[in-house]
Amino acid sequence: MLFAIEQINNSTELLPGITLGYKMYDTCGSIAKSVTVAMALANGNEVVSAQSKVPCTRSAQVQAIMGETSSSICMGIANVIGPFHIPLISHFATCACLSDKTKNPSFLRTIPSDYYQSRALAQLVKHFGWTWVGAIRSNNDYGNNGMATFTETAQQLGICLEYSVSFFRTDPPNKLQKIIEIIKLATSKVIIAFLPFPDMDVLIYELSQHNLTGYQWVGSEGWIIDSQIAEMNQHHILDGAIGLAIPKAHVSGMREFILDVKPLISSGTEMFTEFWETLFSCKFKVSSTENQRECTGHEDLSGLQHSFTDMSLMPIFNNVYKGVYAVVHALHNILGCNETCNYKVQLDPFTILQHLRKIHFKTKEGDYVYFDENGDAPAKYEIINWQPTENGIVGFVKVGIFDASLPADKQLSLQNKSLIWTQNSKQVPVSVCSEKCPPGTRKVLQKGKPVCCYDCIRCAEGEISNITDSITCVKCLPEFWSNERRDACVKKEAEFLSYEEMMGALLTAASLFGTCMTAVVAFIFFRYRKTPIVRANNSELSFLLLFSLILCFLCSLTFIGRPSEWSCMLRHTAFGITFVLCISCVLGKTMVVLMAFRASLPGSNVMKWFGPTQQRLSVLVFTLIQVMICILWLTISPPFPFQNFKVTKDKIILECALGSTLGFWAVLGYIGVLATFCFILAFLARKLPDNFNEAKFITFSMLIFCAVWITFIPAYVSSPGKFSVAVEIFAILASSFGLLICIFIPKCYVILLRPEENTKKNIMGKGATKTKNSLCVLIPVSTDIKLVPEPDPVFVSRLTLINGDLVCSSMGEHSTPPEAPGSPYSKSANTSSMPIFTSVPSWADTTSNLEGLVPIFRWGSSSSILVYTTCGLNAAIQLNAACSPETVIRINLISAPVLEGSVAWPQRLFLDRFLPDSAPWRIINLATASSSRGCGSPILHTRLEVSPA
Repeated sequence: MLFAIEQINNSTELLPGITLGYKMYDTCGSIAKSVTVAMALANGNEVVSAQSKVPCTRSAQVQAIMGETSSSICMGIANVIGPFHIPLISHFATCACLSDKTKNPSFLRTIPSDYYQSRALAQLVKHFGWTWVGAIRSNNDYGNNGMATFTETAQQLGICLEYSVSFFRTDPPNKLQKIIEIIKLATSKVIIAFLPFPDMDVLIYELSQHNLTGYQWVGSEGWIIDSQIAEMNQHHILDGAIGLAIPKAHVSGMREFILDVKPLISSGTEMFTEFWETLFSCKFKVSSTENQRECTGHEDLSGLQHSFTDMSLMPIFNNVYKGVYAVVHALHNILGCNETCNYKVQLDPFTILQHLRKIHFKTKEGDYVYFDENGDAPAKYEIINWQPTENGIVGFVKVGIFDASLPADKQLSLQNKSLIWTQNSKQVPVSVCSEKCPPGTRKVLQKGKPVCCYDCIRCAEGEISNITDSITCVKCLPEFWSNERRDACVKKEAEFLSYEEMMGALLTAASLFGTCMTAVVAFIFFRYRKTPIVRANNSELSFLLLFSLILCFLCSLTFIGRPSEWSCMLRHTAFGITFVLCISCVLGKTMVVLMAFRASLPGSNVMKWFGPTQQRLSVLVFTLIQVMICILWLTISPPFPFQNFKVTKDKIILECALGSTLGFWAVLGYIGVLATFCFILAFLARKLPDNFNEAKFITFSMLIFCAVWITFIPAYVSSPGKFSVAVEIFAILASSFGLLICIFIPKCYVILLRPEENTKKNIMGKGATKTKNSLCVLIPVSTDIKLVPEPDPVFVSRLTLINGDLVCSSMGEHSTPPEAPGSPYSKSANTSSMPIFTSVPSWADTTSNLEGLVPIFRWGSSSSILVYTTCGLNAAIQLNAACSPETVIRINLISAPVLEGSVAWPQRLFLDRFLPDSAPWRIINLATASSSRGCGSPILHTRLEVSPA
């Protein structure tokens, strides 16, 4: 301060013609004494420790106060002089509480507020990844307020304090002992020391007694560049300490001015006398009893190793220097000084305070001086690292800066390569409660512990964390999934039944195999289309059925591959229509067979409704109904491609959404209704003559079809993803193969491997099958008759009832009816004289006319009937007989439907009489009925009832 005042008084640039005076007090670090001095200055009291040599010519009322170093003392002074608006400019009081202008309206300072220092320390700790630290503070305004701000900022940055203890240098030893025990028991390895140098002096001494090394110390500007603290670090407790310091400064001439201080210059000043005696460890007045060197007043400061002479306190000196110049610039502006000043202006502290808040100037050394709205100086710190030097003295090495005026991400700047840590290590110490959670995990707090103590839990499936120490896991978008490390979302694999995978390839092969197999069967039927076995089974429906089976096999291919809008609409509709076409053909075959052999009322003309034209129309109508259902489905709510994210977590299931579920089940239900109806009809016709109809094979095929589709429903509903598509394809293929194999393979077997059986005679000539109550025997008659004048040849079969069983035996071909042994039948009898039953429109009772011509005989233990039939077409006669010879036997003779290409001939029925061994049987009723077209009609019925004579 003296250096600045002398420099200003000797300058003509500031306050020309005006000499500054001063009054200097020693407060001895006492708040009470400081307040007393402040009141003395405010009241113009002349009791001073040191005053200027030239007496003041103006009022003794002080215009501004420079000081104090302690924040607590400054608060006491500011509270006293605040109402008088006397400016108080501190060079070392950093407490953020002094920035409150409501309590301290006249306080200004040339050192940054701890508001910035505390935040800078927190950022420094965060920079090195120390999240678990201890804190020691001074139990005063400086320590408590500074640590409160640090704690608040640390929490925002994710830093936790394992402990935070306070003490004052005057506290009893046991309190320091408790602090030592806390440090020993703690797990943190970094300690924040927010202390002024006197308190740090006491603490370092206590730490040295317990040799507490290995801790990384982070210090405030109160002690980090104090040489005395560094000299006490004999046990290397503070090695590698890092902290914030006021930026170094250089003031030209100040060092020389300080080193040129002589006590004689300031004679009579107790302050300088005490200072000199302390500096050189001497006394100006030595008594005879004291063993101490006497001060001469000519000691040389230049050779003294002391913080006062090494200029380590120069930053603090510079703050005092800037404070003096701030007051002078305010006075210069108030007095309107240019070459001269206006001496008539009445000075008062309030005016000076107002101008002080507005000043903005640059010192000779290039430092800008101004105050913000809180009266604080710009916040700028140097980051200091304690590093050993060659001579063993601690060096305060600048390793970075903190500038609060810069953007938040650029405020802290460090040179990490040049840092030395505790125990002279170059490895950054680790001080965490829990290790960092790597990407792919999240932090879960440990119960009852601070937020820095946590467990690392791996992210759940479908969630990721791509940063370290993530507190949450982010859920991936629906089309993405977490990778194995859970640190990135990867696009889900699209899953659908493709041709490349094994299952798709096998189903494709099965579909093509079925198509080829059906085509081969169709070729065989076309190649042998004129043979009896092909012609006997309505070849038109057979070829249409084969064509529909080919479509059924091929439609399964639409289910394989990536679903598209067209494939989704095609697959279900093609499947529904082709299967209805297939079932309609099978249903037509079944109905024709059943109607041909199970007409309940002879002569009802029901077969005229099941001719070829009616069969074609039935297939067309059944198919058109399904087509209409599909058109409605596609119009109202058609199937569409859909990405299913719910079936599997890590895959996207590409499938076809049904659109309208009702439409899908309507298509499937209609197929089921037709298949069930066809199965029932085939089951009813299963015991009709095997060689002529397909009822038994259709029954088996429909049984397979219904079983497949009944089991399909639960399998389809429960199968996930592409497997549901595979189940549907399998059901299509299985039911198609069932129809193909059961209906067509037996015929292909006869055509290719048993050609001798592919004749009209063999097809119509199988034996009988027996049931419990009735016996159905097919008597096939097949012969090629030419129109000649001679009597028609007759093919004869003998029916013999032996012990209740009806046996059929062939007797060969005859030109006239043969005669049995001992028969009086004359060979010259003209066959034309035999009764011929032609077509009649209704049943007629002709028993009286046949009584003498159609006898039934008894021959030993058996009964036989000779049936003579001749016709120029394939005909069949079905005979139903009761199994007991003592009861009435009803014999129904039914001709088969006319086969294509046959010549229509009138059918003739001949019955002959043989001599019986005992009482003969007699006819009790005989009647015939047929359509008006004679033998070319769909069916001819003859009913014959006999009973024992």
